[in-house]
Amino acid sequence: MIETLFLFLAGLGAGTMNAIAGGGSFVSFPALVATGVPGVVANASSTVALVTGTLASSWAYTTGPHRVGLRRVGGLRFCDLLLVSVAGGFTGAVLLLATPGATFDAVIPWLLLVATLVFAFGQRLGVALRARVRLGPGTALVVQYVLGIYGGYFGGAVGLMMLAAWMLLDVADFKALNPARTLAASAMNLMAVACFVVAGKVWWPQALTVMAGALTGGYLGARIGQRLPPRVVRAVVTLVTVGITATFFVRAYG
Repeated sequence: MIETLFLFLAGLGAGTMNAIAGGGSFVSFPALVATGVPGVVANASSTVALVTGTLASSWAYTTGPHRVGLRRVGGLRFCDLLLVSVAGGFTGAVLLLATPGATFDAVIPWLLLVATLVFAFGQRLGVALRARVRLGPGTALVVQYVLGIYGGYFGGAVGLMMLAAWMLLDVADFKALNPARTLAASAMNLMAVACFVVAGKVWWPQALTVMAGALTGGYLGARIGQRLPPRVVRAVVTLVTVGITATFFVRAYG
């Protein structure tokens, strides 16, 4: 019962984080590892568990009295972004399934570090790049495919990576792009989920417990995210990511 409650609360926190700014896997993945799930299986189970939360967030963002709605991202149609995201998610999932467990355990602290740096500096980096770089539609689709690979393989901070890339195409603010971000992340994750389920890499009791929490957190987080100041959200998420990343470096190399 204690483990079940722990995983449910981890899912609740992860779903809320994903809805507001991304990074929910920083909570769900370590929680699964802490309960004895092997690294590759924990990553796959985390992806399965969180996909319902991102779908709930997408529903909350695009319905109700405070809906923001979907929009074009620069000169790109949103359906094109979705198709490229699905293709990238499939590629990333296949790469994860081909990665030996020991190799993944050695790589995961570095993936967490990359995601943490994106959380901490991604927005400022996006603004700095925007002053010097503009992406054309073709290049943007290639970048989206690469992000889809990352999303299918691990996915930490992939939402913020997408926002940083889209800022080089579009002048929309953070909140205006959130519905598109959550749906694109869902597309990546759904393809990865299909691969993980077929490969038998999901521990269902743990995944379903996290999923129950993530579903609730995803919907509530989308509502909360429409009201919270972005600086407060970013500060809290960054503190969480720094702590988790440090823990995994100690675990792998300490």
